[in-house]
Amino acid sequence: MNSVLIEQVKNVVGEAGLLLGDAICARNIHVWRQSPIRAMAIVRPASTAEVSAVLKLCHASGQTVVVHGGLTGLVQGCNGTEADVVLSLERLNRIEEIDPVGRTMTVEAGVPLQLLQEAAEKHSLIFPVDLGARGSCQIGGNVATNAGGNRVIRFGMTRENVLGLEAVLADGTVVTSMNKMIKNNAGYDLKQLFIGSEGTLGIVTRVVVRLREMALGQQTAFAAFDDFSQVSRFLRFIDRAMGGGLSSFEVMWRDYYELVTTAPANNTRPVSIDHAYFVICEALGTGHADDAERFEATMGEALEQGLIVDAAVAKSENERRSMWRIRDSVDQFFRYGHAFLYDVSLAIRDMDAYVREVKSRLHAAYPDHHCFTLGHIGDGNIHFAIAVGSEDLAHHHRVNACVYAPLEAIGGSISAEHGIGTEKLDYLALSRRPAEIALMQQLKRTLDPKGILNPGKIFAFS
Repeated sequence: MNSVLIEQVKNVVGEAGLLLGDAICARNIHVWRQSPIRAMAIVRPASTAEVSAVLKLCHASGQTVVVHGGLTGLVQGCNGTEADVVLSLERLNRIEEIDPVGRTMTVEAGVPLQLLQEAAEKHSLIFPVDLGARGSCQIGGNVATNAGGNRVIRFGMTRENVLGLEAVLADGTVVTSMNKMIKNNAGYDLKQLFIGSEGTLGIVTRVVVRLREMALGQQTAFAAFDDFSQVSRFLRFIDRAMGGGLSSFEVMWRDYYELVTTAPANNTRPVSIDHAYFVICEALGTGHADDAERFEATMGEALEQGLIVDAAVAKSENERRSMWRIRDSVDQFFRYGHAFLYDVSLAIRDMDAYVREVKSRLHAAYPDHHCFTLGHIGDGNIHFAIAVGSEDLAHHHRVNACVYAPLEAIGGSISAEHGIGTEKLDYLALSRRPAEIALMQQLKRTLDPKGILNPGKIFAFS
């Protein structure tokens, strides 16, 4: 960014909206990593109008722009170079409107997910998209990556919970599609162009989200299984028994359960570790006393039918939180040093064989590796954390091959909920056909002909 452009941008965003030099290095590229941001400048606009004006200037000069939200992504989608301008949405942090009757909320893109959730709860409503990074991630980033999380089985991914949005194109054009209706078939649904596009087609600045009524009660159980067929049969059983109320179904392989219930982790095991798989399941209900009775009876019936081999039902909010803390103790991934993190999607019927194949490949390549496995199995999503004693790029590629190669034959996806970023660039063709990638590239050329928005993300573009 030349000095003329710097002055022009400063005139738009003011002194508070422009960071240069040491102020850039003082910031980290990720909330988990102590690695300084690489950028020519960090621009912090405070409105859609300012985003538009900045992009218009950058477009005219061919200046590349990397978008930053809460910096909680796991695919290096926010990475840049000293030649890039970082455009941070942190100052677009206002909740503009909550409509309890229409059950919508209108927010700016920089609002943290947890603050949005808490604002909804004050009206006895919920925004059901929920992630472990809720305190740091921002709704704009959730939209741009089509985030998933713990409740997808009941409420869908972010895409299903966004009614409208406003986005700024590469040339500064503002596309305002702040729809508040669930049903609107008036032509193309333009918001879908930007949801999941990882900031490559436009920058989301405002969002209308759909809210749901807050459940008056919830029932939670932790169950153990000896084989994966029990897990898949229990999923159908509990979903049917709860009559659509099942909101979470999280599966942990024994390797993960053991990791997070041994020191230095301080979680207490609700069931014995002497099993192969473990599930935390949760159902939302009316809060009536018979909800708990029905849930306990359902778990008892599952035990009688041999669908589960052991289970514990949460009797209090503290017990419920303790169960969820086991699932959420992902900080333990790094107990053995650097871990490569994975997020894949595939049919439930293929999961057991797929995980076994991945672990077989890993054992052949790295006999002393550590692999921890869990996921949102109800919606087909598995996560791996794999430590091989090195974070060297060559080892990363080798581990990638172990995880990604088996997906192609079974029609799986290399990314379930985290996106592509730069982390998975070389593997997109395993999950997308050439015609699909070509159409993505055509959309990119149409909306961002100079390729200035989040360059090098998702796919190669020229």
